[in-house]
Amino acid sequence: MFGGTFDPPHVGHLVAAVNVRHALDLDVVLLVVASDPWQKSHRELTPAGDRLAMVEAAVGDVAGLEASDIELRRPGRSYTADTLAELHRVHPDAELVVVLGSDAAAGLPTWERADEVRELAAVVVVTRPGAEDGRPPAGWEWQSVETPRLEVSSTDLRARVSDGRPLDYLLTAPVLESIEARGLYRSPG
Repeated sequence: MFGGTFDPPHVGHLVAAVNVRHALDLDVVLLVVASDPWQKSHRELTPAGDRLAMVEAAVGDVAGLEASDIELRRPGRSYTADTLAELHRVHPDAELVVVLGSDAAAGLPTWERADEVRELAAVVVVTRPGAEDGRPPAGWEWQSVETPRLEVSSTDLRARVSDGRPLDYLLTAPVLESIEARGLYRSPG
């Protein structure tokens, strides 16, 4: 499970997902679109349906990557503990893994019901630019997966769309097409 707002999903997300899948020989990596992420309550998000459509476009036919609407089907705030509990109910024999950027790993103690996350899933940390030293706190079992460090941020990408700057090689062509078709991130007027 690799959760996020994916506003928009970019090549950094995809590179992390495919590298974790390969390194751990996972059957599938679910890119779980957060419905109402508690960490992002400070800003307005693109509607969840649009973010899901972009993730679906991003993963396309990439083997072992799937877009997931599991959090969109559940009302209220999105918490990893709830998502893992649901995945465990549906797939009781599956070994669950949570994929985190190193910045998010350092913040695990602040997560809602963090102890449940620790009990239900293994933690895998991928490095994100600017937070290379982030790691889970003591008491967490985790492993690191090295991925190419791509300095791509969704915040910058939204600004690039708004300003009309190039997005080539930062987003996949299907994601660019989805953004254009939905009129996302454009400045008013």
